[in-house]
Amino acid sequence: MKKVSFLFLLFLVVACSNESNSTKEEITISAASSLTNVLLEIKKEFEIHNEFVEVHLNFGSSGTLQKQIEQGAPVDLFVSASSSHFKTLLDKEMIDQNSVVNLLTNELVLVKNKASELAISDFSDLTNENINTIAIGIPETVPVGHYSKELLQEIGLWETIQPKIVLAKDVRQVLTYIETNNVDVGIVYSSDAHTSNKIEVIAKANKNHHSPIFYEVGIIHKSEHKELAKEFSLFLQSESSVEIFKQYGFKPLIN
Repeated sequence: MKKVSFLFLLFLVVACSNESNSTKEEITISAASSLTNVLLEIKKEFEIHNEFVEVHLNFGSSGTLQKQIEQGAPVDLFVSASSSHFKTLLDKEMIDQNSVVNLLTNELVLVKNKASELAISDFSDLTNENINTIAIGIPETVPVGHYSKELLQEIGLWETIQPKIVLAKDVRQVLTYIETNNVDVGIVYSSDAHTSNKIEVIAKANKNHHSPIFYEVGIIHKSEHKELAKEFSLFLQSESSVEIFKQYGFKPLIN
């Protein structure tokens, strides 16, 4: 009898748990890879304040995410590190113009592995014979790669260092190449360097040598969860989120 009662109670607990989970609303956010760590933390905070909401995060290069959205991926909110890829979706009326927010900015930095003994102190040293490999994101699809190419062209190094360039699918891969000593140096965002204890910043890029770096947020027109997407967008602009962004090395544009 006791065994039967126990099994019955267990069934009730599982049933109630399943019922609770089934009532959760879900939202999908596609965001630039450079936001991985910070958005994972903000997601936790959001779900603490909204216990009946489950946030799904999809990370990738902004160019790849743009193509996914164009192909009909079920995305509710897009957080892009590329103004051009974001504008493409705006021009195609795939993002609600009234929902757009300029959220953050960032900086480009030249980095190496902290254990590396390479003698390098500035971008101008990239032509030196002791530098054999330089990792950057693919300029056509990866925002950090696009900004890196602009920078290297502006300071007159792009053509000279072409044989040394190692292309990466996103900024996280550039960071991994540096952390694992697979390349000599790389160009990443300041926020990415901020997250790794294996990385040493060599130099910061002059912001006048590349396009402004903005992270923009917008609700996808075809979203079936527009109100929830709006709530998450507003949470990204909240005081608590702004502080988290700062902790991860970003520069919030929201006061």
